[in-house]
Amino acid sequence: MDHEAQFYIYHKSIEDSIRQYLPPAKTRPSRLHSAMLYSLQAGGKRLRPMLVLAAQQLFEPVADALPAAVAIECLHGYTLIHDDLPCMDDSELRRGKPACHMKYDEATAVLAGDALLTHAFHLLGTEYLVVPELAARLVSILGKAAGSRQLIGGQMEDIANEGLHPDPETLDYIHRNKTAALLTAALHMGAVLGNAEDDQIQRIMKLGECVGLAFQIVDDLLDQSGKKADIGKPVRADSKNAKTTYLCLHTTEEARKQITTLTRKACDLCESLSRGDSFLAWLCNRLANRGS
Repeated sequence: MDHEAQFYIYHKSIEDSIRQYLPPAKTRPSRLHSAMLYSLQAGGKRLRPMLVLAAQQLFEPVADALPAAVAIECLHGYTLIHDDLPCMDDSELRRGKPACHMKYDEATAVLAGDALLTHAFHLLGTEYLVVPELAARLVSILGKAAGSRQLIGGQMEDIANEGLHPDPETLDYIHRNKTAALLTAALHMGAVLGNAEDDQIQRIMKLGECVGLAFQIVDDLLDQSGKKADIGKPVRADSKNAKTTYLCLHTTEEARKQITTLTRKACDLCESLSRGDSFLAWLCNRLANRGS
């Protein structure tokens, strides 16, 4: 099977699993559950759950990875809902559709985000209950990545540095934690579900850092020069909100070179973990070249 076909198979399995593992929209209170599904089913690349599945397939699967894939997408969905709120990035669009707080209202959006965050850990705790050690490990990985010293900490630093001239260390801290931490967690969870050895997990976490940093730099470029119709949200929002981005300190050409360097490192790590041309390496290249 070619990698393009594999991508669409994974994508469909993720979409089907979101419907399977989330409460139906009519579940009381229906407005809340409708808002949760509205945000989670609005489209998107499904990168984080895709990385869970791709990482597991590098090894010897010991459990179904789809509940974990949906869990990390629930957590990602909560971050997007909250990012779009007026008190955060104040964005009216997400994936080409009205943001959750525009479709419903701010209070519903806050609660829908809270509910998706909580549901992520509920899924991990219940779907892997038959192997308590596995459930605990997955909860620990996701909880650490999403917590105050990584994802939320990166978001806090991002907000705190709006309008300021960033130094390289601050920029690196924000990108490693706001973006790369959750992508690394997706790969880490997949590797655990594949029963990877400790040295393999260390390599795949390094791979996650490379993918995460490259992904954020591509996002920074797309915000500057992309089209709203292509990226599904307003362009130049980073400039409007005086965000700390890679382009605050580097030229466009330097940014593109860094994306190439990081992607090459990620693919080299993929090669060290697989026997041949892996889907994960193909996915890394696809992410680096999106929007081009």
